Amino acid sequence: MTELTLSWILGCVIILAFLVPYLRNWRKRDQHTRKRLEEAQVKGTDKALMQHPIIDLSACIGCGICVRICPEGEVLGLISGKAVLINGAKCVGHELCKENCPVGGIEVGLGDISARQDIPHLKENYESNIPGVYIVGELGGLALIRNAINQGSSVGKDIKLSYKTHRTDVDFDVIVIGAGPAGMSTALELVDSGLTTVMVDQDQPGGTILQYPRRKLVMVQPVTLPHYGTLKNLEYSKEELLEIWEGILNAKKLTYKSHHRMTALISDGDKFTVRTDKGDFTAGRVVLALGRRGTPRKLGVPGEELPKVMYKLMDTETYQNVNLLVVGGGDSAIEAAIGLAQQNGNHVTISYRKNAFFRIKTKNQERLDRLVKDKLIKIIFESDVKEITKDRVLLEKDGETFEILNDYVFVFAGGLVPFPLLNEIGIQFGQVAA
Repeated sequence: MTELTLSWILGCVIILAFLVPYLRNWRKRDQHTRKRLEEAQVKGTDKALMQHPIIDLSACIGCGICVRICPEGEVLGLISGKAVLINGAKCVGHELCKENCPVGGIEVGLGDISARQDIPHLKENYESNIPGVYIVGELGGLALIRNAINQGSSVGKDIKLSYKTHRTDVDFDVIVIGAGPAGMSTALELVDSGLTTVMVDQDQPGGTILQYPRRKLVMVQPVTLPHYGTLKNLEYSKEELLEIWEGILNAKKLTYKSHHRMTALISDGDKFTVRTDKGDFTAGRVVLALGRRGTPRKLGVPGEELPKVMYKLMDTETYQNVNLLVVGGGDSAIEAAIGLAQQNGNHVTISYRKNAFFRIKTKNQERLDRLVKDKLIKIIFESDVKEITKDRVLLEKDGETFEILNDYVFVFAGGLVPFPLLNEIGIQFGQVAA
């Protein structure tokens, strides 16, 4: 046997020594990811509700950077050397996968929405099928504060270009419904435009942020607010963001009407009448920045009118040494339960009608698992609240009813989204706006 032959044999042995374990591990990871996908499909979490990664398989090189960089941890996976959407429902649209893909093979968007009845079809400038009526923020299907701010700014610019001249036959040139990030950004973009603008909201400035518990940290990717500057931090507390909102209102002297709930929008050519529970306003343009949460959904059970029943948690430290029931299975419910369980002497129970939590963030699931293991939280799956009394709650599970001691009930059953109102207005869903 020649020296050259020995070299070839030795080289092959060395290659196989590395290649075989690599292929074995690769196959094991591939099978594990396929199993995760199958589980997600059974649970229904493979389908995205909002924006999500849209992968160009012809460009994907299977490097896995998108999988590792995702803050939620379970959204993407690699199957047969290609990136695949695994848990689309857990994606909140951070876009880090898109930004870090070395071949530009990922876009983040809503995908095909032609058959969806929960997302309005908008033009590129966010104008609806009704000329002069725009939709921005979560109501249009995109989550995240950054997206809301960017959309609001874009709409403000479009209105300045298309509207141009102040009108005297209307109360305001522009009415913005909603004072969250999208509405605020729209109003700020119109500052110094010569157009009269008013923000109308059924609550206070802040939008969805108002519903967060005190000191909750909010992830905000760097974004520029018109006529304000850049929000540079990656995280802000609820209080910091609300302070920014209040400072903007005062500094820019934005016209704002709080506690005005819109009940109707009537169009008459290029003039709109916005009806609220406290009066009517007319305008030449209307921007709907309502959000998707709407009015809290109630359980509809006896005793729900008791003062101990609440639909949002503002401060966990208020509750100590008490028996608490959290109803719901989304991130809001889980975060409330986690915060309450970390206070002194609390006994926290979660009641959820399904057999598992399907759509919560990975970090929330990990924190919840630890607290359940430490017996600080008890979970009762496949259960329903039947009645609430002064010191107890009646639950039903597997056809049987039982009572638990209770001092306070927090209901996180979602919100009544404003789709009926939008349908009455004439906003089109499920088809492309003309």
